[in-house]
Amino acid sequence: MKHCINHRLLGFLASGCTALLFAPALRAEDTWWNKEWTQRNSITVDTSEITGSVGESVLLVRLFDANFPFATASADGSDIRIVAADGKTVLPHQIESYDNLLNEAYLWVKVPDLKSGSQQSLYIYSGNQSPTAAEKAADVFGENVVAVYHFAERGSAPADATAHGNKAETVAAFAEGSIIGNGLRLAGNAPVRIPASPSLTWTAGRSMGVSLWIKPTALQPNAVIFNRSEGNRSFRLLLDQGVPMVEIKDGGAIVRSQAGAPVAPGAWSHLAVSAENGSLSLYVNGESYASASGTIPALDTPIILGGADNAEASVTGFAGDLDELRISKAALSAGDVKLASINQGTSASAQKLLTLAAVEGGEEGGHSKVLEHLSLFGDIANNMMFDGWMAIGVCIMMIGAGWTVAIRKFVYLNRIEKGNAEFLRQWHKMSSDLTALDHHDESSVKSMGGGAAAEAQAQMEGSPLYHIYHIGSGEIRQRLDKLSDKIDGLPGRSIQAIRACLDTGLVHENHRLTKGLVFLTMSIAGGPYVGLLGTVVGVMITFAIIAKSGEVNVNSIAPGIASALLATVVGLIVAIPALFIYSYLNSRIKNVVASMQVFIDEFVAKTAEFHRPKNEV
Repeated sequence: MKHCINHRLLGFLASGCTALLFAPALRAEDTWWNKEWTQRNSITVDTSEITGSVGESVLLVRLFDANFPFATASADGSDIRIVAADGKTVLPHQIESYDNLLNEAYLWVKVPDLKSGSQQSLYIYSGNQSPTAAEKAADVFGENVVAVYHFAERGSAPADATAHGNKAETVAAFAEGSIIGNGLRLAGNAPVRIPASPSLTWTAGRSMGVSLWIKPTALQPNAVIFNRSEGNRSFRLLLDQGVPMVEIKDGGAIVRSQAGAPVAPGAWSHLAVSAENGSLSLYVNGESYASASGTIPALDTPIILGGADNAEASVTGFAGDLDELRISKAALSAGDVKLASINQGTSASAQKLLTLAAVEGGEEGGHSKVLEHLSLFGDIANNMMFDGWMAIGVCIMMIGAGWTVAIRKFVYLNRIEKGNAEFLRQWHKMSSDLTALDHHDESSVKSMGGGAAAEAQAQMEGSPLYHIYHIGSGEIRQRLDKLSDKIDGLPGRSIQAIRACLDTGLVHENHRLTKGLVFLTMSIAGGPYVGLLGTVVGVMITFAIIAKSGEVNVNSIAPGIASALLATVVGLIVAIPALFIYSYLNSRIKNVVASMQVFIDEFVAKTAEFHRPKNEV
């Protein structure tokens, strides 16, 4: 079993070393999506705070001067591309606003399969002044989203960001500096009307979802935020004295969600309503807030934001700001709502969820030189002949064997050094009076006269000093038993014999410490020679091929010579780390051996002192 594990470990290290040697060459061409784009930022999406299913999602990416190179990107952001972690898939994105004077932009990107409780990487590319046409912006939002309003327009009616084209009829007031760029300002007496359309038609009992951000200016009674009504049927999202509520009326019966804690005026709050299977769920700032039993009535009328179609004494128009309204024909999951609330907000959780790294590359495409340099290793490896691969294979096996020994030796030395430290601590307490140690009692020897607890004994089991101490104790016991009827104590000859036995133990411990280091010395000495052999054979074959073909030019000579030299490079990669590792391990082993020699001298001196015959002065 032990040998099987060693072989598996060697195989693992060999494959790992192969990957380390040639990974740059294999990845070099795939890392950068397109060389015409000269710079990029990596985006880390951390959904560790999101629970529940998420799936296809649309994420907000905020760009500022601190995290995006506006100076070298296109003036209108048309060169921006979002690429998935595979380095190939271009994700649809939509630019809500892009200002290269203020260095501020807001992007929406579609992530096909976002998983909760995980991390995912994306890349945002820029730096191409003549980019090809991007994906359609309307493709960002999936088929279940029937209307999205960013409210980024100035002096015009809010436009629908999806392909459904549900543009509002009313020219809205503009609110600068909203939660996401710009927003909609409602005064309570001028609602915004979104006309009916086939995509906005609600059938009775259907699933649906609505989410938006609100910032009330003051607390109002029954302030209508989102309203849709026809006769005795209606759906409303209200704010009653700051308490969010969802209300449904169907045939005269009114159903309202229960009251909860009010939202604060003058602060942004995220609201979301999800209807499914005869139940309404209301979320506030990503958390479940209230629920009600009821179904969506059949409605095919305009949607009113911030009021009602006709003046009603029971309701008032909402006064405050509104931003990022989404209407879906499918229910919203708790994970969807939580993600939107965090991602679109400005809390510390939002910064953790989506992080942009420093820009890579630059205006002159600095990345391409590095990648092209690394990609040369791939070309060299492709031209390598069988004899070169044989030499590299031997080098990889040497790396595997040497590093296996090194790892095991590191672990072993760490363990024995801890054991030595504990043993010396116990020894210094006991060495002042060795007569307290009963050499005939094994438990007394193991516990060092009863001073070492079971945990300390377990730690000392791996200590070479502890092993030598046991050897010395055994030798003292044997000689005391033999001389008990002749002399009381140990004469000089016995002390010399005990030292000889301790020196023997030192030799055995030294062998144990240095066991396996030969594989490192073989790597140091043999790695360069094996690599050189591969190089010499490769060069020889290259010249033989040239002589046979009769073609003498750089293009025919260079690939073979370069691939042959790669074997020497691999041989040096074997030898150089092995040299440093061997030197480090050897110095630690010398320290352990020195500590054993010092202990033997001290043990013999203490033994001669406390076990001398009574007739000796």
